[in-house]
Amino acid sequence: MTRRTILTEAAPKPVGPYSQAVVANGFVFVAGQVPIDPSTGKVVEGGIREQTRRVLENVKAILEASGSSLEKVVKVNVYLKRAEDFAAMNEVYSQYFPTEPPARTTVVTNMVREEFLIEIDVIALAQ
Repeated sequence: MTRRTILTEAAPKPVGPYSQAVVANGFVFVAGQVPIDPSTGKVVEGGIREQTRRVLENVKAILEASGSSLEKVVKVNVYLKRAEDFAAMNEVYSQYFPTEPPARTTVVTNMVREEFLIEIDVIALAQ
């Protein structure tokens, strides 16, 4: 089995003992991404729409650094802080996956940091 870790400046740097993504056995496993702007290191201002967009841009950057893309995503896990944000999140999310969207699970849960409204992790085909 081949295994390769991904680190790109175009997404937030890991703040613990994990990789932004790992490429293994033909898949890219992207760690949970939060709404931090990699250029500032700060949480983006605004609500769920802005945070969803930032998270998906972070995911996109990591996938591209691995040689993959959003079009190759097969599974998404979305973690929301508030159930009432589902429709607005879905509105932005659908712009990133306009046709043949991947399988998805969405759960409402507590976040690691109070200001995070969303976190997303994905699995994509590597090639």
